[in-house]
Amino acid sequence: MYRETEIIKDAPQFGEPGFGDLVINVGPQHPATHGVLHLIITLNGETIKDIKPNLGYIHRSIEKMCESLTYRQFIYVTSRMDYLSAHINNHACALVVEKGLQVEVPERAQVIRVLFDELTRIASHELWWGAMAMDLGAFTPFFHSFRERETINVIMEETCGARLTMNYYVPGGVMWDLHPDFQKRVKDFITLYKKKIHEYDELVTGNIIFQNRMKGIGYISPEDVISYGCTGPVARGSGVHSDIRKVSPYSIYSKLDFDEVLETGGDSFARYVVRIKEMHQSIKIIEQLIDNIPEGDFQAKTKAVLKLPKGEYYQSVETARGELGVYIVSEGGTTPYRIKFRSPGFSNLSALNHMIKGGKIGDLIAAMGTLDLVIPDIDR
Repeated sequence: MYRETEIIKDAPQFGEPGFGDLVINVGPQHPATHGVLHLIITLNGETIKDIKPNLGYIHRSIEKMCESLTYRQFIYVTSRMDYLSAHINNHACALVVEKGLQVEVPERAQVIRVLFDELTRIASHELWWGAMAMDLGAFTPFFHSFRERETINVIMEETCGARLTMNYYVPGGVMWDLHPDFQKRVKDFITLYKKKIHEYDELVTGNIIFQNRMKGIGYISPEDVISYGCTGPVARGSGVHSDIRKVSPYSIYSKLDFDEVLETGGDSFARYVVRIKEMHQSIKIIEQLIDNIPEGDFQAKTKAVLKLPKGEYYQSVETARGELGVYIVSEGGTTPYRIKFRSPGFSNLSALNHMIKGGKIGDLIAAMGTLDLVIPDIDR
């Protein structure tokens, strides 16, 4: 223990580096971190000098758990990582197993998967939009976003029996066929969405107070986006092409007509606009497919016990937060020898200090909110 006089004696004096610095903790229990994220922040006055994320509060050793599970079982553990992109996470795992087994997925199953992926993307962006506005002091948008999101949750629940940590994809297709009301429910959602989406711009996007809080805040250049490995809306908000659905198409995305949303502002407002426009693109994809779901099998025939041939396999997909990569090393057995997940949140979070350093503590929440962090996706 230091005596008080020794602490005062050793403290930086006026004019010396570090004089007037204050180290504060945000989290691990803080509403704006949306989970157990701990930030150690060094301030000088209200100016941020440094941010160090302290991770691991919800680490569950998911990668090690997967190594003791079969190739059918490990898929569903990933629903508990980025739980707002559960279907898309499962899609990545199913694809990498299918690549190893050289399984041809029926066209009906591929269409169903893409429909659920895009509904998942919209639901995730809806929750982000409501939470983003609430972080900056606007409470009403939170209820508006959950109005549309609830419609999607009902669709999910009818077909796969869950509303958050969904388990529906299997190697070779999907577990079971669509609920009889699926098409009607989706069309009703599209109608609702088109009637209500203008409220998002009226309440938030066009709000001058919101724009002043977002524009010019948390800037990151295209070069730094690439250097930090950022993906998803964080990268595309700086004009970097990174949409896996376009860059390295999987499933039936190469056959669909949709745009990769790019903004060049590089700030928090640009990342906000990317997500708003991406919801429109997801609707565009759904409209192309909802009346054109082919007949046929919803699952390819596979063996009860799956064994991947010895080798290394990798597959990436575009989740609501960016690139999720699944890397498997197989020794030819019924369980993976090694699994590694490349999660988008981890890389995006690594750029936070660079984005906000030199800014004000009041701007931290705006910048961090546009990263759309889901902490289990980072900790795993």
